[in-house]
Amino acid sequence: MGRSDRDLDHLHELLWALPQETYPMSLSELDGYVTGILSCPDLIPPSEWLPHVWGETGDARFPDLATAEATISAVMAHYNAVAAEIARSPWIEPIYEVDPNSDETLWEPWVDGFTRALRLRPEAWQAMLEQADEETRSALIFLMALQDINEGTSTFTDEEIDEIDLDAPDLIPNCVAAILLVSRPGVVLEPSNLPHAPTQGKRPGRNDPCPCGSGRKYKQCCGKN
Repeated sequence: MGRSDRDLDHLHELLWALPQETYPMSLSELDGYVTGILSCPDLIPPSEWLPHVWGETGDARFPDLATAEATISAVMAHYNAVAAEIARSPWIEPIYEVDPNSDETLWEPWVDGFTRALRLRPEAWQAMLEQADEETRSALIFLMALQDINEGTSTFTDEEIDEIDLDAPDLIPNCVAAILLVSRPGVVLEPSNLPHAPTQGKRPGRNDPCPCGSGRKYKQCCGKN
């Protein structure tokens, strides 16, 4: 089952209804988080990763059983939808936030969620990093470098960060694909077997013409979340 706009709006509302003082995950953070969980070489059970969705305390403080069931069900449905998407193609479509004032794509919440998932199994990721090929290693290092930028601890210059900021939304899906093909080889399809694999292992840039021939930009057509 895919991720319809209606389902995503409902999930957003449920997450927003959680106690905000404990900093629960936003929809974009959750999307990056479950992608990171599903990319992990080790299986991580929901009982371990779900509490982190609710916030720093791990306590959602649901007002009643019906709300708890609805929220948990919506989160798990999104997890299953991302898992199904990954099984079809390693080139996922991240859910990014958009600045309503500038229309700027905000990749930071997604990356924050993804790297929070990495922290659940640091040994497994370190082992994969040591054994991975150069492309996969570079992809994982790049995602961690994005988190450094997000946290304000990056050693890149301001000019380099500005350039990375513009390219990150397009590069993130390719990084995830490179990781998935190594970390979950029994789950994702090989690129040669994908019915619509992007040319040379890359999907179109968000501002590139959409390959479907509509004449619109990719981000406004097939690449629209």
